[in-house]
Amino acid sequence: MRILLYTGKGGVGKTSVAAATALRLSQLGYRTVILSTDTAHSLSDSLDLPLGPEPVEVAANLWGQEVDVLHEVDNNWGKVQGYMARLFAWQGMQEVMAAEMTVLPGSEELAGLLRIVSHHDAGKFDVVIVDCAPTAETLRLLSFPEMAEWWLEKIFPIQKRATKVLRPVMRMMTDMPMPGDEIFDSVKHLMEQLERIRTILANPQESAVRIVLNAEKMVVKEAQRTYTYLNLFGYPTDLIVCNRVIPQEVNDPYFAAWKESQQRYRGLIDEAFSPLPILTAPFFDQEVVGLTMLGRMAEAVYGDRDPAAVFFAGQAQSVLPLAKGKGYVLSLPLPLAEKSDIDLKQAGDELIIQVGFYKRNIILPRVLTALKPHGARLEDGRLLINFS
Repeated sequence: MRILLYTGKGGVGKTSVAAATALRLSQLGYRTVILSTDTAHSLSDSLDLPLGPEPVEVAANLWGQEVDVLHEVDNNWGKVQGYMARLFAWQGMQEVMAAEMTVLPGSEELAGLLRIVSHHDAGKFDVVIVDCAPTAETLRLLSFPEMAEWWLEKIFPIQKRATKVLRPVMRMMTDMPMPGDEIFDSVKHLMEQLERIRTILANPQESAVRIVLNAEKMVVKEAQRTYTYLNLFGYPTDLIVCNRVIPQEVNDPYFAAWKESQQRYRGLIDEAFSPLPILTAPFFDQEVVGLTMLGRMAEAVYGDRDPAAVFFAGQAQSVLPLAKGKGYVLSLPLPLAEKSDIDLKQAGDELIIQVGFYKRNIILPRVLTALKPHGARLEDGRLLINFS
């Protein structure tokens, strides 16, 4: 099975690219499901077909699904929801409002992750395409497993033991509902599922994140930051898709300045994401809606390529904690470089690396911007930069 996550800044066309990819895969004979984890669902609009919280067949070998958080809460953690509703009601909250308040912030992301696990375990599909929410929400989604692991190891055992000790005492003092073992078992199962999804998504032979962007400065900068964050969490990225590129044959003077701007930023995209492969989709002469237009987009992006293939193996860059836990090391491929040729400068959240006449700008994640780079060195064709 292949699990492919498509993300990008809001409005870049990631839903269209994800849907076009799913359609192409289904035409190649893969049993494919595409699911949307974005709360502002637009996947059904892109396919121009109605979708629901469970997979709906939309074409031969192709199913679509828009994850519904209320549906997932009822199915996956109903016991926890029931306990929280009782607790809120005990505090005087109206029953209807108490039920609504049990849908906690982040539930949408959790629901999407659990659906990926269930599709993976069921084995009904060859490829799972995930149309992710815009980048900020996607990164929060991908950070959940790491937080879950910490909570499960550090907090969960203490909370469970404390509750067992306090439960008899609390029953004598108050009628406040106390969580029973079944509640803790449900939470533990949820956390274990999140640990599993991290293992699945971090396996480059099984999963990949693909970034969709436009040739615009703000979009490219956010995509760079997203890419570095993905490396920070250890999730493989194997492809960049540059969408809405104005074709060269368009000679209307109205688009001249726009084409020139796109050409300039295409150079920045190549520089920022090398050696990742970069595929392009043109700015079409009509809205990319429905299976016919999605087929045109898939042909433009992939040509004869198989979208399920691993387009890039390995990590072009990685961010790892230092051994003593007081900083990080940023690792970048830099084959055949000499240390005397390397110059580093940091300006805010931007790290400028110059090697001879070649310059590369890297947008740093927030965890690194508060630190200072020092102690850069070359090892086995990679540039290692300490931040502390």
